[in-house]
Amino acid sequence: MFTKTLKVAAAALALALPFSAPAQADLADILESGVVKIAVPENFPPFGALGPEGEHVGYDVSVAKLIAEDLGVELELVPVVSKQRIPFLETDRVDLVISTMGANPSRAKSIWFSAAYAPFYSGAFAAADKPISSAADLGGMKVGLTGGTLEDLELTKVAPEGTEIIRFGDNAATQAAFVSGQVDVLVAGNTLAAAIAESNPDMSVARKFIIKDSPAFIGVKKGNYDLLQWVNVFILHKKLGGDLNEISLEWLGQPLPPLPTF
Repeated sequence: MFTKTLKVAAAALALALPFSAPAQADLADILESGVVKIAVPENFPPFGALGPEGEHVGYDVSVAKLIAEDLGVELELVPVVSKQRIPFLETDRVDLVISTMGANPSRAKSIWFSAAYAPFYSGAFAAADKPISSAADLGGMKVGLTGGTLEDLELTKVAPEGTEIIRFGDNAATQAAFVSGQVDVLVAGNTLAAAIAESNPDMSVARKFIIKDSPAFIGVKKGNYDLLQWVNVFILHKKLGGDLNEISLEWLGQPLPPLPTF
């Protein structure tokens, strides 16, 4: 009796599997159409914004171009603001979202996420010749940051005795203090540090250590299993081959930090 019940259960499971498996026609559709539609930031430099030639440029745009190149299809860029990212993916207005999107349990209810592709993080930045490799080296230094931010909270936890933390009202004031030499060390997001390095090439701004990682992930519509698999292989391939590091150096002025998997 038990053996018969087991066989029936196995047969029922076998019949159910094809219907419960994720849809796998999505990548084939993109290849057949010859076009991939990718959402990128509308105005969030250096990840995506209008360039001097009137075309969108930035870290995320470069990654999107690389994806289209590897797929062998044309790229259709779809500039979006933050609130449009998930709805555009869910309604098939785009095939992928590459728009500095962090992964969290709430968003994961609606869409799938790739492995991390972008080095979004908060860190300590200073002149290249300053001997700083961790928070322990900040004693006796003036550290500038924007008050009430994630950077403020995280540094306050680990700053050693003797660190003079100077809090400013906004990023513009924090940036001005660092550029003018009012503080020795800047603690901020890497995009702000990249903007400072680009505007002040003589300063030789260098990342000293990372305070908190908050990398970005590529959004994929639920059910598009083959596309998700392809994107993950793409990210691994471009990380190992140095392509993502080159894009990071170009747009963020910093080498790619280790990327966590997801």
